[in-house]
Amino acid sequence: MATPDFDLNDIKRRMQGAVASLSKDLGSLRTGRATPSLLDPIQVDAYGSAMPMAQVATVSVPEPRLLSISVWDRSMVTAVEKAIRESDLGLNPQTEGQTIRLRIPEMNEQRRKEMVKVAHKYTEEARVAVRHVRRDGLDHLKKLLKDSAISEDDEKRQATDVQKATDQYIAEIDGVLASKEKEIMQV
Repeated sequence: MATPDFDLNDIKRRMQGAVASLSKDLGSLRTGRATPSLLDPIQVDAYGSAMPMAQVATVSVPEPRLLSISVWDRSMVTAVEKAIRESDLGLNPQTEGQTIRLRIPEMNEQRRKEMVKVAHKYTEEARVAVRHVRRDGLDHLKKLLKDSAISEDDEKRQATDVQKATDQYIAEIDGVLASKEKEIMQV
Protein backbone atom coordinates (compact mmCIF):
# COMPACT_ATOMS: atom_id res chain seq x y z
CA MET A 1 0.00 0.00 0.00
CA ALA A 2 1.42 3.39 -0.95
CA THR A 3 1.57 5.82 1.91
CA PRO A 4 -0.29 9.04 1.17
CA ASP A 5 2.07 11.94 0.56
CA PHE A 6 5.24 9.87 1.18
CA ASP A 7 7.59 8.93 -1.66
CA LEU A 8 10.47 6.57 -0.84
CA ASN A 9 11.77 6.93 -4.41
CA ASP A 10 12.15 10.68 -3.87
CA ILE A 11 14.21 10.01 -0.75
CA LYS A 12 16.37 7.52 -2.66
CA ARG A 13 16.80 10.04 -5.49
CA ARG A 14 17.98 12.70 -3.04
CA MET A 15 20.40 10.24 -1.43
CA GLN A 16 21.71 9.28 -4.88
CA GLY A 17 22.29 13.01 -5.46
CA ALA A 18 24.64 13.07 -2.47
CA VAL A 19 26.58 10.11 -3.94
CA ALA A 20 26.78 11.83 -7.36
CA SER A 21 28.00 15.04 -5.75
CA LEU A 22 30.68 13.08 -3.86
CA SER A 23 31.83 11.41 -7.08
CA LYS A 24 32.12 14.82 -8.73
CA ASP A 25 34.06 16.25 -5.77
CA LEU A 26 36.42 13.27 -5.65
CA GLY A 27 36.95 13.51 -9.40
CA SER A 28 38.51 16.91 -8.89
CA LEU A 29 41.12 15.56 -6.45
CA ARG A 30 44.63 15.22 -7.77
CA THR A 31 45.86 11.65 -8.02
CA GLY A 32 49.10 12.05 -9.95
CA ARG A 33 47.46 11.55 -13.34
CA ALA A 34 46.27 14.43 -15.49
CA THR A 35 42.50 14.70 -15.82
CA PRO A 36 40.44 17.70 -17.00
CA SER A 37 38.08 17.33 -14.01
CA LEU A 38 41.04 18.35 -11.84
CA LEU A 39 40.32 21.97 -12.82
CA ASP A 40 36.53 21.81 -12.33
CA PRO A 41 36.51 23.50 -8.91
CA ILE A 42 38.63 26.44 -10.14
CA GLN A 43 36.71 29.67 -10.67
CA VAL A 44 38.24 32.27 -13.00
CA ASP A 45 37.58 35.97 -12.39
CA ALA A 46 36.31 36.78 -15.88
CA TYR A 47 34.37 39.81 -17.06
CA GLY A 48 33.56 40.87 -13.51
CA SER A 49 32.25 37.53 -12.23
CA ALA A 50 33.58 34.14 -11.19
CA MET A 51 33.25 31.59 -14.00
CA PRO A 52 34.15 27.89 -14.20
CA MET A 53 37.29 27.07 -16.17
CA ALA A 54 35.19 25.29 -18.82
CA GLN A 55 33.51 28.60 -19.73
CA VAL A 56 36.73 30.44 -20.60
CA ALA A 57 39.01 27.69 -21.96
CA THR A 58 39.30 24.18 -23.37
CA VAL A 59 41.20 21.68 -21.22
CA SER A 60 42.88 18.69 -22.86
CA VAL A 61 45.27 15.92 -21.80
CA PRO A 62 48.04 15.54 -24.41
CA GLU A 63 50.17 13.34 -22.10
CA PRO A 64 49.39 11.34 -18.93
CA ARG A 65 51.03 13.98 -16.70
CA LEU A 66 50.23 17.15 -18.66
CA LEU A 67 47.15 19.34 -18.95
CA SER A 68 46.89 21.80 -21.81
CA ILE A 69 44.53 24.75 -21.37
CA SER A 70 43.60 26.73 -24.49
CA VAL A 71 42.19 30.06 -23.35
CA TRP A 72 39.67 31.42 -25.84
CA ASP A 73 40.16 35.13 -25.13
CA ARG A 74 43.77 36.36 -25.04
CA SER A 75 42.86 38.97 -22.38
CA MET A 76 41.79 36.13 -20.01
CA VAL A 77 45.14 34.27 -20.00
CA THR A 78 46.50 36.07 -16.91
CA ALA A 79 43.19 35.62 -15.04
CA VAL A 80 43.21 31.86 -15.76
CA GLU A 81 46.87 31.63 -14.73
CA LYS A 82 46.13 33.52 -11.49
CA ALA A 83 43.14 31.27 -10.69
CA ILE A 84 45.31 28.16 -11.12
CA ARG A 85 48.08 29.57 -8.91
CA GLU A 86 45.59 30.54 -6.17
CA SER A 87 43.88 27.13 -6.17
CA ASP A 88 45.09 24.61 -3.59
CA LEU A 89 46.18 22.17 -6.30
CA GLY A 90 49.86 23.09 -6.00
CA LEU A 91 50.33 23.40 -9.78
CA ASN A 92 52.64 25.82 -11.57
CA PRO A 93 51.23 27.07 -14.90
CA GLN A 94 53.57 27.70 -17.86
CA THR A 95 52.12 30.10 -20.42
CA GLU A 96 52.88 30.12 -24.14
CA GLY A 97 50.62 32.62 -25.91
CA GLN A 98 47.01 31.55 -25.32
CA THR A 99 48.00 28.06 -24.17
CA ILE A 100 48.76 27.25 -20.55
CA ARG A 101 50.52 23.98 -19.75
CA LEU A 102 50.26 22.31 -16.36
CA ARG A 103 52.73 19.54 -15.53
CA ILE A 104 51.25 17.21 -12.95
CA PRO A 105 54.19 16.27 -10.70
CA GLU A 106 54.55 12.91 -9.00
CA MET A 107 52.88 13.14 -5.63
CA ASN A 108 55.02 12.45 -2.60
CA GLU A 109 53.75 10.37 0.31
CA GLN A 110 52.83 13.42 2.40
CA ARG A 111 50.80 15.01 -0.44
CA ARG A 112 49.02 11.69 -1.06
CA LYS A 113 48.02 11.53 2.60
CA GLU A 114 46.75 15.14 2.43
CA MET A 115 44.62 14.21 -0.60
CA VAL A 116 43.23 11.20 1.27
CA LYS A 117 42.26 13.52 4.16
CA VAL A 118 40.44 15.81 1.72
CA ALA A 119 38.69 12.77 0.23
CA HIS A 120 37.58 11.74 3.74
CA LYS A 121 36.23 15.26 4.35
CA TYR A 122 34.19 15.14 1.12
CA THR A 123 32.95 11.67 2.05
CA GLU A 124 31.83 12.76 5.49
CA GLU A 125 29.91 15.67 3.92
CA ALA A 126 28.14 13.17 1.65
CA ARG A 127 27.30 10.91 4.61
CA VAL A 128 25.85 13.91 6.47
CA ALA A 129 23.78 14.83 3.40
CA VAL A 130 22.35 11.29 3.25
CA ARG A 131 21.56 11.42 6.98
CA HIS A 132 19.76 14.75 6.50
CA VAL A 133 17.59 13.18 3.80
CA ARG A 134 16.87 10.26 6.17
CA ARG A 135 15.91 12.68 8.95
CA ASP A 136 13.61 14.60 6.58
CA GLY A 137 11.92 11.34 5.55
CA LEU A 138 11.47 10.15 9.13
CA ASP A 139 10.15 13.54 10.23
CA HIS A 140 7.64 13.45 7.39
CA LEU A 141 6.50 9.97 8.45
CA LYS A 142 6.08 11.11 12.06
CA LYS A 143 3.99 14.06 10.90
CA LEU A 144 1.78 11.75 8.81
CA LEU A 145 1.36 9.48 11.84
CA LYS A 146 0.53 12.44 14.09
CA ASP A 147 -2.04 13.68 11.56
CA SER A 148 -3.51 10.14 11.48
CA ALA A 149 -2.81 9.90 7.73
CA ILE A 150 -1.03 6.55 8.25
CA SER A 151 -1.13 3.78 10.83
CA GLU A 152 1.67 3.08 13.31
CA ASP A 153 2.53 -0.15 11.45
CA ASP A 154 2.82 1.73 8.14
CA GLU A 155 5.02 4.35 9.78
CA LYS A 156 7.34 1.68 11.23
CA ARG A 157 7.52 -0.23 7.92
CA GLN A 158 8.28 2.94 5.94
CA ALA A 159 10.85 4.07 8.54
CA THR A 160 12.57 0.68 8.13
CA ASP A 161 12.62 1.18 4.35
CA VAL A 162 14.14 4.66 4.79
CA GLN A 163 16.83 3.21 7.07
CA LYS A 164 17.60 0.43 4.57
CA ALA A 165 18.00 3.04 1.82
CA THR A 166 20.25 5.09 4.10
CA ASP A 167 22.44 2.07 4.87
CA GLN A 168 22.64 1.22 1.15
CA TYR A 169 23.77 4.73 0.15
CA ILE A 170 26.23 5.06 3.05
CA ALA A 171 27.78 1.74 1.92
CA GLU A 172 27.94 3.07 -1.65
CA ILE A 173 29.65 6.25 -0.41
CA ASP A 174 32.19 4.17 1.53
CA GLY A 175 32.87 2.13 -1.62
CA VAL A 176 33.46 5.28 -3.68
CA LEU A 177 35.90 6.53 -1.00
CA ALA A 178 37.75 3.20 -0.87
CA SER A 179 38.35 3.15 -4.62
CA LYS A 180 39.45 6.83 -4.67
CA GLU A 181 41.78 6.24 -1.71
CA LYS A 182 43.34 3.29 -3.55
CA GLU A 183 43.77 5.46 -6.67
CA ILE A 184 45.40 8.28 -4.67
CA MET A 185 47.82 6.01 -2.81
CA GLN A 186 48.85 4.12 -5.96
CA VAL A 187 52.39 5.07 -6.94
